Amino acid sequence: MEINFKDWQNLDLKVAKVLEVKDHPNADRLYILKIDLGNEKRKIVAGIKDHYSKESLKGKKIIVFTNLKPVEIRGIKSQGMLLAASNKGKVVVLGPDKDIESGAKIS
Repeated sequence: MEINFKDWQNLDLKVAKVLEVKDHPNADRLYILKIDLGNEKRKIVAGIKDHYSKESLKGKKIIVFTNLKPVEIRGIKSQGMLLAASNKGKVVVLGPDKDIESGAKIS
């Protein structure tokens, strides 16, 4: 499915730094991540527990879809979604290849 450029411009993708990672109390494969978007901090729920340890995520810069409507996932409000690639069971969280400040807009 193709989208036009105007639709792409409506996506708000930003760099975020993972500040804290906790196990989700109601799900075996989910983490709760506290992230820094530069001008605000948020919580997001991510299904990456089978692929990343808490230690490997803490401090990592990731790409987050920030204007996605918040949703409750197993009782925890998620205020965005991290971007990841997957293929043949392998999952890789996407992030910048060089250091850049939290909150930097992806364009």
